[in-house]
Amino acid sequence: MNNNKLLVYDFKELYEILNEIKNKINFEVLSITDIDTKKIGTNKNYLILTKKKINHAQNQFIINDFPITINKLLDKLNISFLKLKYSEQSQVKVGNYIIDLNSREMIQKSLRIKLTEKETNIIIFIYNSTKPINVSDLQTKVWHHQSELETHTVETHIYRLRKKVKSEFGDDDFILNKKDGYTL
Repeated sequence: MNNNKLLVYDFKELYEILNEIKNKINFEVLSITDIDTKKIGTNKNYLILTKKKINHAQNQFIINDFPITINKLLDKLNISFLKLKYSEQSQVKVGNYIIDLNSREMIQKSLRIKLTEKETNIIIFIYNSTKPINVSDLQTKVWHHQSELETHTVETHIYRLRKKVKSEFGDDDFILNKKDGYTL
């Protein structure tokens, strides 16, 4: 079993059915009668199974198309858990920002900028590095160019990315150029 939790909200009969077959499903099933967003908000691996939309809760799976077979319900729940995992993995926290890999956006609070694929790759590559990254490394790892090429492509992309970040977020220090290379 993985660490996914299905929170069955105010639906005792369905909870009892799912609890009976708990050995055949790949998520934990819990019955809840109250939505405490402070408690569940820290755990992202949950779905709330409910009969109607709950305004202040996230990760809801609303079941309102009855009758439904248990196999079809389990398929839909598994798909919803996969979507949650995909969504969670698509967001990378980089300093004060969130990089959404799916939409290629850089987000800080309510502000967002669109990123190109190369800009996203540059940020993620530098972010994942434990040491400063030089131009040659970026050419070979992000652009897949040979390091001997004479080009200013990397510097141009870094310049434009810095300009974009400064314009929208007012951040002059997002990508720093140190003696040994670029860092975030």
